[in-house]
Amino acid sequence: MPEYEFVDVYVPRGTPRKEATRLLTDHAEYGHWELDRLTLYRDGSRRARLRRRIIRQVRATW
Repeated sequence: MPEYEFVDVYVPRGTPRKEATRLLTDHAEYGHWELDRLTLYRDGSRRARLRRRIIRQVRATW
């Protein structure tokens, strides 16, 4: 089963949807993150949980 690392990104209320989309797209494109969960709160703020897979390398034995 793959292992993931997570990061929470908070987008304050009043931030336009287009800017929030750009922020998450930048994380995905340059940091190789993918969206795990997005929560929209009543006050208009958003909390996005991003994840990326941890790739473990096996040490070669000679």
